[in-house]
Amino acid sequence: MAKRKKLITRLKEKYKLVVLNDNTFEEKISFRASLWYLIMGTGAFAIVLIFLTLLIIKMTPLKQYLIGVSDISSQREIVNAYMKIDSLTKLSHQNDIYLENIRNVINGNVEGKVQSKGEDKDDSKSDKLLNSKISKEELELRKLIESESQFDLNVEQAGSENKKGVNAFTFFSPIKGNVTEHFDKNGSHFGIDIAAKKNENIKAVLEGTVVFSSFTPETGNVIAIQHRDNMISFYKHCSALLKKTGSFVRAGDVIAVVGNTGEYTTGPHLHFELWMNGSPVNPEKFMNF
Repeated sequence: MAKRKKLITRLKEKYKLVVLNDNTFEEKISFRASLWYLIMGTGAFAIVLIFLTLLIIKMTPLKQYLIGVSDISSQREIVNAYMKIDSLTKLSHQNDIYLENIRNVINGNVEGKVQSKGEDKDDSKSDKLLNSKISKEELELRKLIESESQFDLNVEQAGSENKKGVNAFTFFSPIKGNVTEHFDKNGSHFGIDIAAKKNENIKAVLEGTVVFSSFTPETGNVIAIQHRDNMISFYKHCSALLKKTGSFVRAGDVIAVVGNTGEYTTGPHLHFELWMNGSPVNPEKFMNF
């Protein structure tokens, strides 16, 4: 008990700290305080210093250099980066397939053509070419262009729902001429052939973006335009293509010139196709030629 009282007494004893001039011994500064207040002041200063240190670490990038301290925002950025990389990897894979199909069509690596109903294998090449059969690779190309995921083309579905959707459009006729070969889905003729003079201008039926503009061995110079509401139009056997892939066109813009290119043709004409939601529709029901 006596020791405790002695300790309390020592803590309450006041001390004077004096700063003197070394030459004149003049008193410059003096402090008077007890040992208790000195301990309390030192403790308070230490607490404030620790608080400021923690605040600086939290509010600055310094915490990234401390072992065992994780930055939640940085972790989120890393997760988002991994998600973007995964999405880009999948998109790159889809684009590789898309480009491979375009490469196959351009190089003529096509097979498995569908014959028309009642078509004789010994028919003349001219009659066979006029039908503009769709190859497996061309169908795959339409599949990639038409759907958002660039898959799921179904050439057998062209019902009343598509007709209602197409009726909502006001089309511009690609050219004026006589329809020499009509739409025949059962015969795998997914468009119409329009006889026209050579070098006549071909116009876009609707505004949209050119997604394909190149040469194919079977159908010659081909241009395809992606329109809104999953609609796409094809223009084949052109003598010249006036728009490049990625170009935006408006309805009535001249996009190509009538020609006689490709194996599936016997004279100057336009083979025109109209697809909606992955299914072919009859252009003659929605526009005049």
